[in-house]
Amino acid sequence: MVGEHAIHNMRVIPLKDAVVPITLRAVQFGFSTYESLRIIEGKVVHLEDHLNRLEHSCKGIGLVHPFTHDQIASSVHLLIQVDAIEQASLRIQIYGGEDPQLFVTATTILKYPESQYTQGVGAISYYGERLFPSCKTGNLLLNYLAVEEAKRQQCFEAVLVDRTGRVLEGTRSNFFALKGNSLYTASDDEVLLGITRDRVLKAAVQLGLTVVYEAPYLEDLVAGGYEQAFISATSMAAMPLATLDGRPFKAPFTKILAIRDLVRSWELQD
Repeated sequence: MVGEHAIHNMRVIPLKDAVVPITLRAVQFGFSTYESLRIIEGKVVHLEDHLNRLEHSCKGIGLVHPFTHDQIASSVHLLIQVDAIEQASLRIQIYGGEDPQLFVTATTILKYPESQYTQGVGAISYYGERLFPSCKTGNLLLNYLAVEEAKRQQCFEAVLVDRTGRVLEGTRSNFFALKGNSLYTASDDEVLLGITRDRVLKAAVQLGLTVVYEAPYLEDLVAGGYEQAFISATSMAAMPLATLDGRPFKAPFTKILAIRDLVRSWELQD
């Protein structure tokens, strides 16, 4: 852990006390929303974008709460100040119900070795579609089952495939595939509105790629219809896939790493 404290409803508390009762109905039903952020050099990366998505997620599932953007942002900055945080992964979580609760916690920042970027990581396919796909909610059973299966197969991620056979996103990431000078990805209304995803698309355009909002079919991906594929998330920026269901994608991942570098370069420019 990176500190000894957490925030609960705008108050500083010991980290060990950042708990919710198992009898709370919102906990039992997974009625919550959350955001995962990065703190770099004491600054929260893309905070306003994360707060906007948090609000979108709450509205999307009807989670009513009294916490304003300014209050949540102040809570984040308070935790950074209290524990003198320079670098961390940050989580904002809101539980709904009759007594909404806000938590802000920090953990050791997620980092990945450069070898995973240059060589790529393995992924498997997993059939399933998230409920309320554009919202980041506490309903994570599908994600859990899929990523556990990926671990059993010694892979880094599982990508979710819908009933028509299209690859929409990962359990903790957005999904992209490259064919020639075109970048393919699902349309916005089918997947989580990724904050890093937006930067990936911006970087792709800046690098001269054409963005096609069309989710690739798994059959085409494993048959070699796309040259490369990658995933994106707050923690990884853009991570190349070395394999999908055993089908290899060949390095070097020049375009993907160029996208990653641009996305990372924008992190502290807000």
